[in-house]
Amino acid sequence: MDVSFQEAAAVRRTESVAYSHLSVELGHIYAEDFGDGGRELARKFERIADWAQAIPALARRGLRPGRRPRISTCFLVDDYFHRFGSPHEVIPQVQRAAAAHDLELDYVARESSLARYDEVELAQLVVDTLVVEPPRHTTGSRPPLSEAGWLSNGRRSPSHAGAPAMTLPAPWSPPVQSGDPRHSIFVDIELWSDETQGRVWACALLASVWQMTRLGVLRHRGGSVTQPYRLPDGEPLPADWDQLPAIVQLNADAAPFCAYRTVTLMDSRYLPVELAVRTILGQVAVPAVVSRQVAERADGEGVRLPGELVDRLSYVFIGE
Repeated sequence: MDVSFQEAAAVRRTESVAYSHLSVELGHIYAEDFGDGGRELARKFERIADWAQAIPALARRGLRPGRRPRISTCFLVDDYFHRFGSPHEVIPQVQRAAAAHDLELDYVARESSLARYDEVELAQLVVDTLVVEPPRHTTGSRPPLSEAGWLSNGRRSPSHAGAPAMTLPAPWSPPVQSGDPRHSIFVDIELWSDETQGRVWACALLASVWQMTRLGVLRHRGGSVTQPYRLPDGEPLPADWDQLPAIVQLNADAAPFCAYRTVTLMDSRYLPVELAVRTILGQVAVPAVVSRQVAERADGEGVRLPGELVDRLSYVFIGE
């Protein structure tokens, strides 16, 4: 009898997920949105409502003429940096504020689940997929990403630390953005900080995990992560955030949570964070099997899908 052996990883199946055409985030919800009796929350959705009317047109981009787009909406609650209220208090209040402006919320997610979901360290999972190109003409005096926790989009200004004694300092040279743009816009991003209570993941990294989750490209050992959970009819929302699933489906008739593209409506003060998100996602290496799977699904629907992950993200930054 012929017997052959093969590593389990070699035959591991990559799970597929359902896709909408567009995932629409109607805001991050923070503790300060509830500090004045919900008035700031109401103002938030009032500002969003006018822009949200353009969502169907955005969703039709790249679709065959006459095709009706599948659109899902979501919002994210900050239970990572600041715990406030409880799910059965906060979530219905957010739903009512949105409904007052004819906005329906399909899904709610907890920000803390983007750091860790069950036994999976999602933030570390994304860090492990980063492909950082060693900048040319550097001495290696700066610690690598895995030690320093900093990621840039180009070549930093050289450090003079460790120069031989009695030597003249090297002339200053500016940082340079990768890709040889005419004028550089250089960013240096802190991904985490190690504090007395342990590692604290930066907002920009968690937002990157959030975008990858919405785009349906995040996998752990081939399996999808943080898929939505639908509470059984009549089951109340829990009283503690830790008891709430990572993503909860609020609307029984909602289109799939993951989508080929995302659009995020948020206050303009978060623009620097999203610049960092785009920088991070520009250096993420999505597994080839996942990229191919998404591309084939999109092609089967006649959807023109950008090859680069960051080109699937759109934003509306809303001022006061």
